[in-house]
Amino acid sequence: MTVSRVVNKRGLVKDSTRLKVQKAIDDLNYRPNLSARRLAGGKALYIGLVYHNPSPGYLTKILVGGLSACRKNGHHLVLEDLGQHRPFKEPKKTAEALAKTGLDGVIVTPPLSDVEEFVDTLDDLGIPVIRIAARNIKTDKLHVSMDDEAAVSKIINHIIRHGHKDIAFIRGPENHPSTYHRFAGYKGAMRGNNLDIVTDYIVDGDFTYKSGLDAASALLDLPKPPTAIFASNDDMAAGAVTAAYMKGLAVPQDLSVAGFDDTEIATNIWPKLTTIRQPISEMSARAVNLLAAHIHGDETAETLSTILDFELIERDSLYMPNRPG
Repeated sequence: MTVSRVVNKRGLVKDSTRLKVQKAIDDLNYRPNLSARRLAGGKALYIGLVYHNPSPGYLTKILVGGLSACRKNGHHLVLEDLGQHRPFKEPKKTAEALAKTGLDGVIVTPPLSDVEEFVDTLDDLGIPVIRIAARNIKTDKLHVSMDDEAAVSKIINHIIRHGHKDIAFIRGPENHPSTYHRFAGYKGAMRGNNLDIVTDYIVDGDFTYKSGLDAASALLDLPKPPTAIFASNDDMAAGAVTAAYMKGLAVPQDLSVAGFDDTEIATNIWPKLTTIRQPISEMSARAVNLLAAHIHGDETAETLSTILDFELIERDSLYMPNRPG
């Protein structure tokens, strides 16, 4: 009872006793099982979803998928925003703090999914982990991914088939695993079509609308601006559309724009964005199910780690040469 009062910060406990109990908890790395507290003997889990992602559209879809899978299977999703922590500079310390929250397992979203020390520390502390969209999509660790390189290659080839050769690329944050894959897809498609990769056409962004607007504005100020811009997510693509309007250009007649993810903003602006539909919600739901299977001792869980399909969504933001008007 005394230990319970200390752990739950309830009831009166002498300071000297509280210190002794807390020391024992720290020495033993004790971790209360939240599901056992409320559903003794049951299979309900408390699954943490940790994120450090500036894109609200991506985060919304991650949450929808995770919450849906948890609700369906009787689990509980616990959100952990690591934006106030230092997971990139102090990954071990951040993981150790997270391990003390009493979660049964953790879903790690990008870019944290690529911070090996963070993931390995959780694993060393006995916290089951599944990663979404890590840089190594062929890892043997529990994961759910999508082939970003193939997806970008497909949409760049689609833009080229629309008659474009001067295609700019707005990258994502340097520490984000998808930035690496999507840039590789862009370069591969350009080279595969014998098109030059112009250094001035490669501009960095950070997955926010503002960064897309700034990047596109710089591209459109070039002596020879691109005729098409591919942005590494829809938020930045929407910013590029606004930048074009601010320059007095029409989209898609004067500038074609394409994005990635197919989040809500892709259809909330005009023209609606041509984009890659990433199965974000499905990835999160699959992560919940795989992690639960792993925790409950299903030996096939690891073999179910998978690469999900993507879809090219054609809308109105690409110029079609043979279209009337």
